Amino acid sequence: MKMKQMILVVLLIAGISYQSKAQVPGVPNASSTQTIIQELGLGKVSVTYSRPNVKARKIFGELVPYGQVWRTGANAATSIDFSENVIINGKDIPAGKYALFCIPEENEWTIILNKQVDQWGAYTYDQHNDFLRFQVKPERVPEEQETFTVLFTDATTKSVNLTLSWERSNVTMHIATNDDAKIMANIEKLMAGKDIDNLVYFNCIQYYYVNSKDIEKALKWIAKAEKDYPAKGSYRLYKSRFLLRKGDKAGAIAAAEEGIRISKSADDGEYLALNQEALELAKK
Repeated sequence: MKMKQMILVVLLIAGISYQSKAQVPGVPNASSTQTIIQELGLGKVSVTYSRPNVKARKIFGELVPYGQVWRTGANAATSIDFSENVIINGKDIPAGKYALFCIPEENEWTIILNKQVDQWGAYTYDQHNDFLRFQVKPERVPEEQETFTVLFTDATTKSVNLTLSWERSNVTMHIATNDDAKIMANIEKLMAGKDIDNLVYFNCIQYYYVNSKDIEKALKWIAKAEKDYPAKGSYRLYKSRFLLRKGDKAGAIAAAEEGIRISKSADDGEYLALNQEALELAKK
Protein backbone atom coordinates (compact mmCIF):
# COMPACT_ATOMS: atom_id res chain seq x y z
CA MET A 1 0.00 0.00 0.00
CA LYS A 2 1.35 3.43 -0.97
CA MET A 3 1.97 6.05 1.71
CA LYS A 4 -0.88 8.30 0.49
CA GLN A 5 -3.29 5.36 0.53
CA MET A 6 -2.18 4.41 4.05
CA ILE A 7 -2.71 7.96 5.28
CA LEU A 8 -6.17 8.04 3.67
CA VAL A 9 -7.16 4.78 5.36
CA VAL A 10 -5.96 6.03 8.74
CA LEU A 11 -7.87 9.29 8.33
CA LEU A 12 -11.03 7.44 7.27
CA ILE A 13 -10.84 5.10 10.27
CA ALA A 14 -10.23 8.03 12.61
CA GLY A 15 -13.13 9.93 11.08
CA ILE A 16 -15.52 7.01 11.40
CA SER A 17 -14.43 6.44 15.00
CA TYR A 18 -14.89 10.10 15.88
CA GLN A 19 -18.31 10.36 14.23
CA SER A 20 -19.49 7.15 15.86
CA LYS A 21 -18.34 8.07 19.36
CA ALA A 22 -19.48 11.68 19.29
CA GLN A 23 -23.03 12.57 20.19
CA VAL A 24 -24.74 15.12 18.01
CA PRO A 25 -25.64 18.12 20.20
CA GLY A 26 -29.30 18.06 21.09
CA VAL A 27 -29.85 14.51 19.78
CA PRO A 28 -29.60 11.49 22.11
CA ASN A 29 -27.80 8.30 21.13
CA ALA A 30 -30.15 5.40 20.44
CA SER A 31 -28.24 3.29 22.98
CA SER A 32 -27.72 5.35 26.12
CA THR A 33 -24.46 5.22 28.07
CA GLN A 34 -24.21 4.27 31.73
CA THR A 35 -21.34 4.14 34.21
CA ILE A 36 -21.76 2.06 37.36
CA ILE A 37 -19.34 2.11 40.30
CA GLN A 38 -18.95 -0.36 43.15
CA GLU A 39 -16.65 -0.16 46.16
CA LEU A 40 -14.62 -3.33 46.64
CA GLY A 41 -12.17 -3.69 49.50
CA LEU A 42 -9.94 -0.60 49.46
CA GLY A 43 -10.78 0.22 45.86
CA LYS A 44 -13.56 0.61 43.33
CA VAL A 45 -14.74 -1.17 40.20
CA SER A 46 -16.36 0.93 37.50
CA VAL A 47 -17.99 -0.17 34.25
CA THR A 48 -18.92 2.11 31.34
CA TYR A 49 -21.13 0.68 28.61
CA SER A 50 -23.88 1.50 26.13
CA ARG A 51 -27.35 0.00 26.52
CA PRO A 52 -29.11 -1.31 23.40
CA ASN A 53 -32.73 -2.50 23.52
CA VAL A 54 -34.28 -5.74 22.32
CA LYS A 55 -36.93 -3.96 20.20
CA ALA A 56 -38.71 -7.24 19.36
CA ARG A 57 -35.53 -8.76 17.89
CA LYS A 58 -33.91 -12.11 18.56
CA ILE A 59 -30.69 -11.16 20.33
CA PHE A 60 -28.33 -14.04 21.10
CA GLY A 61 -27.71 -16.28 18.14
CA GLU A 62 -28.93 -13.66 15.64
CA LEU A 63 -28.31 -9.96 16.35
CA VAL A 64 -25.38 -11.04 18.53
CA PRO A 65 -24.10 -14.14 16.71
CA TYR A 66 -22.87 -17.13 18.63
CA GLY A 67 -19.14 -17.76 18.47
CA GLN A 68 -18.16 -14.18 17.64
CA VAL A 69 -16.52 -11.51 19.78
CA TRP A 70 -19.13 -9.03 21.05
CA ARG A 71 -18.48 -5.54 22.38
CA THR A 72 -20.72 -6.31 25.41
CA GLY A 73 -23.24 -3.63 24.62
CA ALA A 74 -23.42 -1.07 21.81
CA ASN A 75 -21.25 1.70 20.40
CA ALA A 76 -17.77 1.72 22.01
CA ALA A 77 -16.60 -1.50 23.62
CA THR A 78 -17.53 -1.77 27.27
CA SER A 79 -14.72 -0.79 29.65
CA ILE A 80 -14.05 -2.00 33.17
CA ASP A 81 -11.71 -0.14 35.51
CA PHE A 82 -10.15 -1.48 38.73
CA SER A 83 -8.61 1.11 41.06
CA GLU A 84 -6.88 -1.69 43.01
CA ASN A 85 -5.68 -5.18 42.13
CA VAL A 86 -8.46 -7.79 41.99
CA ILE A 87 -8.85 -11.52 41.45
CA ILE A 88 -11.03 -12.94 38.68
CA ASN A 89 -11.37 -16.64 37.99
CA GLY A 90 -8.37 -17.29 40.27
CA LYS A 91 -6.10 -14.93 38.31
CA ASP A 92 -4.56 -11.74 39.72
CA ILE A 93 -5.66 -8.71 37.71
CA PRO A 94 -3.50 -5.58 38.11
CA ALA A 95 -5.27 -2.28 38.74
CA GLY A 96 -6.11 -0.54 35.50
CA LYS A 97 -8.65 -0.20 32.74
CA TYR A 98 -9.60 -3.00 30.36
CA ALA A 99 -12.01 -3.55 27.49
CA LEU A 100 -14.67 -6.12 28.38
CA PHE A 101 -15.58 -8.40 25.48
CA CYS A 102 -17.67 -11.57 25.35
CA ILE A 103 -18.08 -14.51 23.02
CA PRO A 104 -21.64 -15.75 23.59
CA GLU A 105 -22.58 -19.36 22.95
CA GLU A 106 -25.85 -21.09 23.72
CA ASN A 107 -24.47 -23.05 26.69
CA GLU A 108 -21.23 -21.23 27.55
CA TRP A 109 -19.84 -17.71 27.27
CA THR A 110 -16.22 -16.64 27.09
CA ILE A 111 -15.48 -13.47 29.05
CA ILE A 112 -12.49 -11.45 27.86
CA LEU A 113 -10.44 -8.70 29.49
CA ASN A 114 -8.50 -6.98 26.74
CA LYS A 115 -5.67 -4.50 27.31
CA GLN A 116 -6.66 -2.31 24.36
CA VAL A 117 -9.29 0.08 25.69
CA ASP A 118 -11.27 2.78 23.87
CA GLN A 119 -12.12 0.56 20.91
CA TRP A 120 -15.16 1.16 18.74
CA GLY A 121 -17.18 -2.03 18.74
CA ALA A 122 -15.10 -5.15 18.25
CA TYR A 123 -13.91 -4.25 14.77
CA THR A 124 -10.27 -3.77 15.77
CA TYR A 125 -10.27 -6.42 18.51
CA ASP A 126 -6.97 -8.30 18.69
CA GLN A 127 -6.74 -11.49 20.70
CA HIS A 128 -3.03 -10.88 21.24
CA ASN A 129 -4.03 -8.05 23.59
CA ASP A 130 -6.15 -10.33 25.78
CA PHE A 131 -5.13 -10.31 29.43
CA LEU A 132 -7.66 -12.89 30.56
CA ARG A 133 -10.18 -15.30 29.07
CA PHE A 134 -12.48 -17.56 31.06
CA GLN A 135 -15.77 -19.38 30.60
CA VAL A 136 -19.07 -18.95 32.43
CA LYS A 137 -22.47 -20.61 32.06
CA PRO A 138 -25.37 -18.36 31.03
CA GLU A 139 -28.53 -18.45 33.12
CA ARG A 140 -31.89 -18.53 31.35
CA VAL A 141 -34.36 -16.19 33.08
CA PRO A 142 -38.16 -16.20 32.65
CA GLU A 143 -38.67 -12.43 32.34
CA GLU A 144 -37.24 -10.61 29.35
CA GLN A 145 -34.79 -7.78 30.03
CA GLU A 146 -35.57 -5.20 27.34
CA THR A 147 -32.52 -2.98 27.90
CA PHE A 148 -29.03 -4.46 28.15
CA THR A 149 -28.04 -4.02 31.79
CA VAL A 150 -24.81 -4.47 33.71
CA LEU A 151 -25.19 -4.55 37.48
CA PHE A 152 -23.29 -5.38 40.64
CA THR A 153 -24.83 -7.91 43.04
CA ASP A 154 -23.90 -9.72 46.27
CA ALA A 155 -21.39 -7.04 47.24
CA THR A 156 -19.19 -7.51 50.31
CA THR A 157 -15.85 -6.04 51.38
CA LYS A 158 -14.18 -9.08 49.80
CA SER A 159 -16.06 -9.77 46.57
CA VAL A 160 -18.83 -8.75 44.21
CA ASN A 161 -20.65 -10.31 41.28
CA LEU A 162 -20.92 -8.48 37.96
CA THR A 163 -23.96 -9.59 35.97
CA LEU A 164 -24.68 -8.98 32.29
CA SER A 165 -28.42 -9.15 31.64
CA TRP A 166 -30.23 -8.94 28.30
CA GLU A 167 -33.14 -10.61 26.61
CA ARG A 168 -33.59 -13.78 28.70
CA SER A 169 -29.94 -14.39 29.53
CA ASN A 170 -27.92 -13.53 32.64
CA VAL A 171 -24.17 -14.05 32.73
CA THR A 172 -22.28 -13.47 35.99
CA MET A 173 -18.59 -13.05 36.71
CA HIS A 174 -17.13 -13.08 40.23
CA ILE A 175 -14.65 -10.38 41.23
CA ALA A 176 -12.69 -10.72 44.47
CA THR A 177 -10.06 -8.78 46.33
CA ASN A 178 -7.40 -9.72 48.83
CA ASP A 179 -6.99 -6.45 50.72
CA ASP A 180 -7.38 -7.98 54.18
CA ALA A 181 -3.68 -7.69 55.11
CA LYS A 182 -3.63 -4.01 54.11
CA ILE A 183 -6.89 -3.31 55.92
CA MET A 184 -5.71 -5.05 59.10
CA ALA A 185 -2.48 -3.03 59.02
CA ASN A 186 -4.48 0.17 58.57
CA ILE A 187 -6.73 -0.76 61.51
CA GLU A 188 -3.72 -1.39 63.76
CA LYS A 189 -2.34 2.08 62.95
CA LEU A 190 -5.70 3.77 63.47
CA MET A 191 -6.41 2.03 66.77
CA ALA A 192 -2.95 2.87 68.08
CA GLY A 193 -3.79 6.57 67.90
CA LYS A 194 -4.17 8.69 71.02
CA ASP A 195 -7.51 10.35 70.26
CA ILE A 196 -9.65 7.93 68.30
CA ASP A 197 -12.63 9.28 66.40
CA ASN A 198 -16.05 7.68 66.85
CA LEU A 199 -16.21 6.64 63.20
CA VAL A 200 -12.74 5.04 63.42
CA TYR A 201 -13.82 3.00 66.42
CA PHE A 202 -17.04 1.96 64.72
CA ASN A 203 -15.59 1.00 61.33
CA CYS A 204 -12.71 -0.98 62.82
CA ILE A 205 -14.95 -2.85 65.26
CA GLN A 206 -17.49 -3.52 62.53
CA TYR A 207 -14.78 -4.89 60.21
CA TYR A 208 -13.65 -7.25 62.94
CA TYR A 209 -17.21 -8.49 63.42
CA VAL A 210 -18.11 -8.89 59.74
CA ASN A 211 -14.85 -10.69 58.97
CA SER A 212 -14.77 -12.86 62.13
CA LYS A 213 -11.56 -11.40 63.55
CA ASP A 214 -10.11 -11.55 67.09
CA ILE A 215 -13.04 -11.28 69.55
CA GLU A 216 -10.94 -10.37 72.58
CA LYS A 217 -9.18 -7.53 70.76
CA ALA A 218 -12.51 -6.20 69.51
CA LEU A 219 -14.00 -6.31 73.01
CA LYS A 220 -11.04 -4.29 74.34
CA TRP A 221 -11.66 -1.66 71.67
CA ILE A 222 -15.37 -1.63 72.52
CA ALA A 223 -14.53 -1.04 76.20
CA LYS A 224 -12.42 1.98 75.20
CA ALA A 225 -15.12 3.26 72.85
CA GLU A 226 -17.77 2.98 75.58
CA LYS A 227 -15.67 5.25 77.80
CA ASP A 228 -14.94 7.76 75.04
CA TYR A 229 -18.49 7.76 73.64
CA PRO A 230 -20.79 6.64 76.48
CA ALA A 231 -24.00 7.80 74.77
CA LYS A 232 -23.57 5.52 71.74
CA GLY A 233 -25.81 2.46 71.66
CA SER A 234 -23.81 1.09 68.72
CA TYR A 235 -20.97 -0.17 70.93
CA ARG A 236 -23.32 -2.10 73.21
CA LEU A 237 -24.79 -3.67 70.11
CA TYR A 238 -21.41 -4.96 68.93
CA LYS A 239 -20.48 -5.94 72.46
CA SER A 240 -23.63 -8.08 72.56
CA ARG A 241 -22.87 -9.58 69.15
CA PHE A 242 -19.26 -10.42 69.99
CA LEU A 243 -20.17 -11.89 73.38
CA LEU A 244 -22.85 -14.05 71.79
CA ARG A 245 -20.34 -15.24 69.21
CA LYS A 246 -18.02 -16.07 72.10
CA GLY A 247 -20.79 -18.09 73.76
CA ASP A 248 -21.45 -15.68 76.63
CA LYS A 249 -25.25 -15.40 76.43
CA ALA A 250 -25.64 -13.67 79.78
CA GLY A 251 -23.10 -11.03 78.82
CA ALA A 252 -24.74 -10.59 75.41
CA ILE A 253 -28.15 -10.06 77.05
CA ALA A 254 -26.76 -7.52 79.53
CA ALA A 255 -24.97 -5.58 76.75
CA ALA A 256 -28.10 -5.45 74.57
CA GLU A 257 -30.25 -4.31 77.49
CA GLU A 258 -27.75 -1.53 78.22
CA GLY A 259 -27.79 -0.63 74.52
CA ILE A 260 -31.58 -0.37 74.63
CA ARG A 261 -31.44 1.93 77.66
CA ILE A 262 -28.80 4.20 76.08
CA SER A 263 -30.56 4.30 72.71
CA LYS A 264 -33.86 5.26 74.32
CA SER A 265 -32.15 8.02 76.29
CA ALA A 266 -30.44 9.31 73.14
CA ASP A 267 -33.68 9.00 71.12
CA ASP A 268 -31.76 6.80 68.66
CA GLY A 269 -34.43 4.70 66.97
CA GLU A 270 -32.02 2.84 64.71
CA TYR A 271 -29.85 1.41 67.48
CA LEU A 272 -32.83 0.91 69.75
CA ALA A 273 -34.25 -1.50 67.16
CA LEU A 274 -30.89 -3.18 66.55
CA ASN A 275 -30.23 -3.71 70.26
CA GLN A 276 -33.74 -5.10 70.69
CA GLU A 277 -33.00 -7.52 67.87
CA ALA A 278 -29.68 -8.47 69.52
CA LEU A 279 -31.50 -9.05 72.82
CA GLU A 280 -34.03 -11.40 71.20
CA LEU A 281 -31.22 -13.29 69.51
CA ALA A 282 -29.23 -13.62 72.75
CA LYS A 283 -32.28 -14.96 74.58
CA LYS A 284 -32.88 -17.83 72.15
